[in-house]
Amino acid sequence: MTVPTTVAGVIARLREIDDELEPSDGVAVFNRMYLTVTERIGAMLDGSSGPSPFTDDQTMAELDVRFAALWLHAYDGAAAGHRIPSAWRPLFEARAGGRLPVQYALAGMNAHIEHDLPIAVVRTCQSRGLQPEQLHTDYELINDVLARCEAEIRRGFLDEVGQAVDDRVGPVVHVVSAWSIDKARDLSWVTAETIWALRNTDFLLGRFLSALDSTVGMSSRTLLTPTV
Repeated sequence: MTVPTTVAGVIARLREIDDELEPSDGVAVFNRMYLTVTERIGAMLDGSSGPSPFTDDQTMAELDVRFAALWLHAYDGAAAGHRIPSAWRPLFEARAGGRLPVQYALAGMNAHIEHDLPIAVVRTCQSRGLQPEQLHTDYELINDVLARCEAEIRRGFLDEVGQAVDDRVGPVVHVVSAWSIDKARDLSWVTAETIWALRNTDFLLGRFLSALDSTVGMSSRTLLTPTV
C-alpha cells in the first residue's frame, strides 16, 4: 500500500479504512477517532478553520504525515498477516469484541501517542534539520487537539454509564480512568528527547525502542481488559 505524502492523502486513506471496516470492529473505532483528529489538524493547516496557529505549517504537515504513516504501517501489516509492533498488537488481537468502544479508542491513542508520536517527532526533526525543542510549541498545539477528542470520548462513555449501570461497567471505569492523555503526551515528549539523545548510539537506541514497544503494548493490553 502506498504511504500518503500529504495530510489530505492521509485523510483520504483513513476514510478508506473507515469504509472497509464494520463499525463494531475495535480497529475501526480507533481509526474513526484518529480520522476526526486528522481532519481537525488538516483544517488548522489549510486555514479552513481560521488562521493557522502553528509557527511552521510545513513542518507540522510533515509531522502529521509521518505520525499517520506509523498507524497505517501497523494497519496494512496486520491486514497482510505480517508481524506488527508490540505496541499495536493488543488492539488488533482484541478487535473482534468483548470490550466497550472507549477501550478501543484509548488503547489506540495509547499506542499512537506513547509509541508512534515520539518516533515521528525525531524523524521529522532529522528530515528538516531541526532540534526537538524547535517543534515543542507546535507539538503542544497538536496535543491540544488530541486532548479535546479524548475528552469527547470520555464524556460519551460517561453518558453510556449513566444509562446502563451493570457489573461490567465498574471495572472499565477504573481502567479508563487510570489512563491520562496529559501524562501520555508529556511522556511522549520525554521519549522523543531520549530517542534524539540516543540517535547516534545504535546499540542503546535499538534496546530503548524495543523496550518502548513492549511497554506500550503492555499498557494497551491493560486498557483492553475484557468486559464480557
